Formats: sequence, structure tokens, C-alpha cells
Amino acid sequence: MKLLIIEDDVPFATTLSRRMTKLNFDCQCVHDELDIAAQCQTFLPQYVLLDMKLTASSGLQHIALIRGIVPDAKIVLLTGFASIATAVEAIKLGADEYLTKPADTQLIAKTLLGTQAVVSETADTTMSPERLEWEHIQQTLKSNDGNISETARQLNMHRRTLQRKLQKRPVLK
Repeated sequence: MKLLIIEDDVPFATTLSRRMTKLNFDCQCVHDELDIAAQCQTFLPQYVLLDMKLTASSGLQHIALIRGIVPDAKIVLLTGFASIATAVEAIKLGADEYLTKPADTQLIAKTLLGTQAVVSETADTTMSPERLEWEHIQQTLKSNDGNISETARQLNMHRRTLQRKLQKRPVLK
């Protein structure tokens, strides 16, 4: 089961890839929009997880391209900015499903494989509070284009505390 993950958030994509591999998916990640076509042509995925908000464009713009290269692939659009309008537009453009972040691994796998699929409940472990904090800090930092001061304000945290947390290695689970 070949799964192409198109996500510009590298830590999130890496974590998701690792978890989906535990569920027997053969995963490849694309972090740059310019590599989507080439990766689709070489990897020929059966499933595609496509992030809605990529670095320089919307994931919606890439659905037709992906559908043209791998017409039978199941395309699932993942977004942290959910709205009914974008869900309808994604389906009209050719996406098969639409999920909002945060979506756990079990939900993603069931969406990719269909509701009839049985997904092992032991394959996915709950993230620790430290890992959840790390992921939240990274997502907030990314939404502020790396601005430490603005991120600290949004997180209601002192700037130096945030800097110390960022210097630590991320917790894996």
C-alpha cells in the first residue's frame, strides 16, 4: 500500500510517515510543491495525503495534477483550516475525502482504506503531553514564520522559556 504524504511541515510529515509505516503503508514524503509531479510519477502511490496549506500554494491547486498522474489513487485532503466551502471545493476538484487536523492515525488509516477496513488498535500509541506540547509549539512557530517573540506571545510564554524549549530535542512519543 503506497502512501504519498504531501506536507510542508517536516516534523509532522515524519511522525505521520513513521506511524503509517507501522500500519503497513509504504510511505514517501514530499515537502516541496515543485516535487509533487515527479514523486507521483516515480512512486505511483495508491493513496495520497495532501495538506491544504502548503508553503507557496494551496493543496487544492495540486489535486488535478495528482489525479492526472495517478487517476486511481485515493486522495485525502488534510487541513487545519477547515470550512464547508473548502471541503466542497476539494471534492469537486477530485479529492476523495477531507479530514481536519488534528486527525489521529487510526482515523487517517480508516479514511484511506475505507470504513470496512480493520485497523490494529495497538499500532498507534497516544502521544505524551511533552510531544503534544512540542508539536503545538512547532505549529505555532510555523504559523508565525519563525518569529519567536510573536510565538511566545501567542503561547502566553516568556520568550526565553520558548527558546529553551526549542533548543531541546523533540520527544519521540
